[in-house]
Amino acid sequence: MWVEDWTPRAACKSASPDQLFVRGAEQNKAKQVCQGCPVRTECLAEALDNQIEWGVWGGMTERERRALLRRRPNASWRQVLETARTQTPGQPRAAREALGRGGAGRRRADRGARERRGDR
Repeated sequence: MWVEDWTPRAACKSASPDQLFVRGAEQNKAKQVCQGCPVRTECLAEALDNQIEWGVWGGMTERERRALLRRRPNASWRQVLETARTQTPGQPRAAREALGRGGAGRRRADRGARERRGDR
């Protein structure tokens, strides 16, 4: 179920903004705040659909979000993520695949493509 008014349920609601709008290695600490957040997907969709450039949103850094936006510049991220969630509820794999992070299967496919091209 998609949560429209997600901010009151966010794991970071009591965190200092300075904790989430950081640079470099500090971003990994900020991303930990998002682990287990019940509205992580809604937060990420908000950041992607509104092209928010700064901070960690939905467990992703600015750089990670820019990479997704380059892959699918005209996507409705709410629709993409909501569809992935409803097709396989409770399965993080669906979200990873929707985001283009297919895990081991993706790595195997990438390796196969490199081998076909002669790359190693």
